Amino acid sequence: MFVKVLGSAAGGGFPQWNCNCPNCRGVRGDHRFYRARTHNSLAVSDDGKAWVLFNATPDIHAQIVSHGELQPDGKVRGTPIFAVLLTDAELDHTIGLLHLRESAEIEVYAASPVLRALEGPFPIRQMLGPYAAFTWSEVKLNESFPLFGGRLIIHPFYLGGKPPRYAADPDKKEPGALSPWVIGYRIEDQRTGGSVVYAPGVESWTDELDRHSENADCILMDGTFWQSDELNTLGISELKASDMGHLPIAGPGGSLERLANLSAGRKIYVHINNTNPILHEDSSENRCLKALGIEVGYDGLELEV
Repeated sequence: MFVKVLGSAAGGGFPQWNCNCPNCRGVRGDHRFYRARTHNSLAVSDDGKAWVLFNATPDIHAQIVSHGELQPDGKVRGTPIFAVLLTDAELDHTIGLLHLRESAEIEVYAASPVLRALEGPFPIRQMLGPYAAFTWSEVKLNESFPLFGGRLIIHPFYLGGKPPRYAADPDKKEPGALSPWVIGYRIEDQRTGGSVVYAPGVESWTDELDRHSENADCILMDGTFWQSDELNTLGISELKASDMGHLPIAGPGGSLERLANLSAGRKIYVHINNTNPILHEDSSENRCLKALGIEVGYDGLELEV
């Protein structure tokens, strides 16, 4: 299979439009150790001709324009993109669906809480109805489904139960710890036997995440924050990484100590917040990852598995 990292940044992109943190200042100043990034998304194909997207970001137009394979295929109107798989209902992963409204047919896959959120508090399904013949398919935990005629098999699994802010009701408890607001996908190629795990939003490292990741060829992992109190330290917010539904990279219980021990051929952090020091390509944090054989994802990174 072919995998394109269309974007590698967390919500807000890099630089974030209203942020003047050291990283954002550095990339605006064309510092040689920084590179700009758009919101995190993947494009996946079994043959390089037909494609599915994982998440639809506010940058989707620019991301499609940047990749010839995703552009119109010779007809007056057309697209090689036939489906979008959502990992959650966050705005930075769903707003791009509005940019696809000119498309005749696209199938959107999402877990049931996400589908409900896109009907109610963010009624994107009703908004798109008059413009495009979208179909909406429910993804169920641990129930695999085929794409590309069965040449790729998709295995969805639980990553977290935190809803986006616009869908959270402070007076109502979530219906159980396994309400799948956030899911990951293991993508398996039935011809090559290759497998890729996409987990851009990890609340905690579970046995299920460990099982899906252990023998994968490539893992694209939540790299939002380096440390739990990253935003506190910069004076940006009182929220910690866990409050925002993300497991930090460093520290006891962080993702790094688990990711470093996995046998995957390639381990790549994506969904990187603009405050994360790994964005500086000569920082001690970035060098630490390189020494462990772990990559920092960037826009345009391509994989063949």
